[in-house]
Amino acid sequence: MDKKLTEKQLTEYSKETIVSMYMALQEITESLKKTSDMQAEQMKTLNKKIDLLLEQLAISNQRRFGRSSEKFDFDGQMELCFNEAEVTIGEKTSIDEPELEDVYTQPPRPTTRKKQMGKREADLKDLPVKIINHEISDEELKNIFGDKWRRLPDEVYKRLAFHPATFEVEEHHVAVYCGADNQTILRAQRDTDLLRNSIVTPSLQAAIYNGKYVNALPLYRLEQEFKRHDINLSRQNMANWTIKCSERYLSLLYDRMHKELYKSPVLQADETPVEVSKDGRAAGSKSYMWVYRTGKMYDKAPIILYEYQKTRKADHPRSFLKEYDGVLVTDGYQVYHTLEKEQKNLTVAGCWSHARRRFADVVKARGGEKAKNTLAYEALKQIAAIYKLDNALSKYSKEERVRQRQLIVKPQVEAFFVWVKTHQHEVPSKSETGKGMTYCLNQEQYLKVFLEHGDVPLDNNATESAIRGFCVGKNNWHLIDTIHGAKASAIAYSIAETAKANNLKPYQYFKHLLTEIPKHQEDKDLTFLEDLLPWSEKLPAECKKQTNL
Repeated sequence: MDKKLTEKQLTEYSKETIVSMYMALQEITESLKKTSDMQAEQMKTLNKKIDLLLEQLAISNQRRFGRSSEKFDFDGQMELCFNEAEVTIGEKTSIDEPELEDVYTQPPRPTTRKKQMGKREADLKDLPVKIINHEISDEELKNIFGDKWRRLPDEVYKRLAFHPATFEVEEHHVAVYCGADNQTILRAQRDTDLLRNSIVTPSLQAAIYNGKYVNALPLYRLEQEFKRHDINLSRQNMANWTIKCSERYLSLLYDRMHKELYKSPVLQADETPVEVSKDGRAAGSKSYMWVYRTGKMYDKAPIILYEYQKTRKADHPRSFLKEYDGVLVTDGYQVYHTLEKEQKNLTVAGCWSHARRRFADVVKARGGEKAKNTLAYEALKQIAAIYKLDNALSKYSKEERVRQRQLIVKPQVEAFFVWVKTHQHEVPSKSETGKGMTYCLNQEQYLKVFLEHGDVPLDNNATESAIRGFCVGKNNWHLIDTIHGAKASAIAYSIAETAKANNLKPYQYFKHLLTEIPKHQEDKDLTFLEDLLPWSEKLPAECKKQTNL
């Protein structure tokens, strides 16, 4: 009805007509309202989708181009320390050169400290010394002093020199004797060969292990480096030596450490994908390198073991941990929870570092003041408070620590989960914050396990640090050629990482193992391995890293 009616015209309509007109108008109004509400809801949904896309884009850019650290300062602004060198130097106009003992024993410390008398000599006592004399000729002295002069004690200073790798051929001459009857032949005792009819020695193979599994150098780079020293060793030869030495010798120590691992009341586990090119499957199929270590709060010698497997199935940790009773700290991977249901005396503890990760991604992606008004920022603050309270208990015994966790830390943990349940419906479930909240609630029982134990850490970061060496190497060599190579690598990484964790020098330790283990190849009694364990007091001093006084 486009025509506007006057009051007089309206009075001419019957009551029924006016009611009918009113009802029609009401239907139109309700229809318009529904349409408006529907459009508003569609707009709201569209805005949520746009927000999710923008959030995902920001997080993707952050992961690709941003800093990887998750450190935040919640008392002030977020810590964004990109230019590390400039930040470290600060306002200083000059930097003190490090003392020689600092270079030899540890990185220089930024704080000043009082020198200990005789410390330099003590720190350098095991290094070879080359004396270089700086003298004045008798003729020059006579010109200056005449015939009367005497020499005072020398002024002595020290500098640290470096000599590149050197090679030498070990030519063994084995004496051979014959009796008068020309029938009896006697040969002098000779060293046990590392590999029969091979030129490889313990020192050479230790260098290969150290280059590949400690310094993450692919074999082709080692091949190139050897060529620069006029040594032609093919990567195929080095791969063959590495696999055989790992299988024949180092595997004995690996199995011994596996048994020792079970003695730890707390273990930590993680896994990372790796590609093996010749494993009988299609190209690009994922294999996995699993890593297990003693808990980082365990007060005995740390053990770190790698294990290669073709899949990520529960069968692998089930087999590796079949005799283990204790607490296993992991991320939220369901395989470990399945294992907990099967093994009566196994308890799985969650990782708070994983719980905070999605919140951290949101905060880093938003950055600055914008992040402070988000639920993700509030979640991070509460988790940071849990860490702060628990870190303050680090010096307590495990018995006292569990009491303090119940008294001090538990209320903060409970408050966090109450807060998550209160606010989880305020954000889209598919957003990073929503996913982070869902993860926390799904893992709640596992994230609370540490409260019942004094030696269970809050997170699994120690295992992720242990697996980092493998990940760095993987980025360099990209894939492993064969299953034999993958298993050999797992053994070598285990020895290298455990050696580092026990303050050993990996090269010297590998060399010692490859010298001693071949001597016992015919032994049925393997007790000799006790003296070769990374924490053994019987290891030679050259294997042990100097510790600071």
